[in-house]
Amino acid sequence: MAVLRTLDEVVAVVRAVEHRVRATDAGPRTLVGLAGAPGSGKSTVGEALVARLGDRAQLVSMDGFHLPQARLVELGRRDRMGAPDTFDVDGFVALLRRLRAARGTVTAPGFDRRIEEATPGAIRIGRERGLVVVEGNYLLHDEGGWAAARPLLDLTLFVGLEQGIRLSRLVARHERYGKTPGEAQAWALGPDEANARLIERTRGLADHVIRLS
Repeated sequence: MAVLRTLDEVVAVVRAVEHRVRATDAGPRTLVGLAGAPGSGKSTVGEALVARLGDRAQLVSMDGFHLPQARLVELGRRDRMGAPDTFDVDGFVALLRRLRAARGTVTAPGFDRRIEEATPGAIRIGRERGLVVVEGNYLLHDEGGWAAARPLLDLTLFVGLEQGIRLSRLVARHERYGKTPGEAQAWALGPDEANARLIERTRGLADHVIRLS
C-alpha cells in the first residue's frame, strides 16, 4: 500500500487504473472510491481530483443514500445519523452496479446538508463520464451489506488526516450548517467520532492512502 502525498500522485494512480480498465474492456466506466472518516476531506479531494481529470470525470457521494429523517426517527436512529445502518446500503450498491454495467445515462441522488436530506435524481452521469469518483465513509466496511460495495470499485483510496485538524474542520462544518458551537462539538466528539473509529479500522483494506500536505 503506497501513501500518496500530492494530488499529482493521486491523478497518476487513477489514470493508470483507468487505462487498465479500458484496455481490458472491463466495463463502460472506471469507479474510484474515496473512503475516510467524517471531516477527513473526502469531498475536497474528490472535487480536486475530478477537476484535474476533466470532463470525462464525475463525483458522486454516498451521502445521497442517507435514510430520510422521518425514517430514522421511526427506527430510533436519528441521534446517530451517519452510522452504517442509517444509510440505504442496498440502494447505494445498486447504483454502483448500474454505473459498472450501463452504457447510457445513470442518475444518482445528491444530499442537502442544510436540511440533512437526500435530493433524488440530483446527479446525472452521462455516457461520456467514463470515470466516476465515489466518496463515502463506508466504502470499505464489511458488515451490514456494505461488503458488496468494495468489489464494485476498480480502485480504493483512504483519505487520512491528522486527528486534531480533522476534528476542528468537522466542528466548523457543523456550525456552518446550523449547529451551535456546543452542539457541533458534541456531535463531532459523539456520533461522528464513534463512526470515525469504525472507519479507521478499514484503512488497511484500501489500495492506497492519501495524506496530502
